[in-house]
Amino acid sequence: MPERLHDFTDLTALFINTTLTRSPGRSHTQLLIDTSANIMVKQGVTVDQFRAVDHQIATGVYPDMRERGWEVDDWPTLFPRVLAADILVLGGPIWLGDNSSETKKVIERLYAHSSELNEKGQWLYYGRVGGCLITGNEDGIKHCASNVLYSLQHIGYSIPPQADAGWIGEAGPGPSYGDLLADGTRVGLDNDFTNRNTTFMTWNLLHLARMLKDSGGVPAFGNQRQEWDAGTRFGFANPEYRS
Repeated sequence: MPERLHDFTDLTALFINTTLTRSPGRSHTQLLIDTSANIMVKQGVTVDQFRAVDHQIATGVYPDMRERGWEVDDWPTLFPRVLAADILVLGGPIWLGDNSSETKKVIERLYAHSSELNEKGQWLYYGRVGGCLITGNEDGIKHCASNVLYSLQHIGYSIPPQADAGWIGEAGPGPSYGDLLADGTRVGLDNDFTNRNTTFMTWNLLHLARMLKDSGGVPAFGNQRQEWDAGTRFGFANPEYRS
């Protein structure tokens, strides 16, 4: 129904901030995350957030690294929050022209579950939507975003149009997003390009999540691991399904 197209009150979103700064330290990325999250909250979306660096997330590509020699791993307790979200947004800084180590770590831990299946026999993240936000005072937004969005779609997330946004200042040392200047203004908060792209990204995430939820996710045909393993090859061996 047309009315439901703009009803997002049953949607959930998770923002993972991959800043290198622990709470309560100042995170420039958090300011941009808040811009997107506030749009969602105003639409009735249930929004969850955490900073990865605040938790002892072990390095690795397995669901529970305590089974691989690590004494502590908080990821198993954080991962249910990932599964509870219709929308996942990774937000992080640029360092040396690339994503932060925390961004890479989170992506690797998401990848750890990529062989698991949902109730329809598809890869676990099918039916969920992903996006990213990038901040920094050096070049690299598109490079960092392409890495994050490729990674998310590769493990099963659906990526809407223009699913990234970011802000960078002048090349070299200088103020970062949201820093207070001598005249009392804050850097970047009034940047029309960043605000527009962040807004478009947020609404596109909502629209795609709405469509997927209403349609029951991605159709379960031609993408089920168990069917492939069973030798059906999704109709390639069956003339009935050939186009």
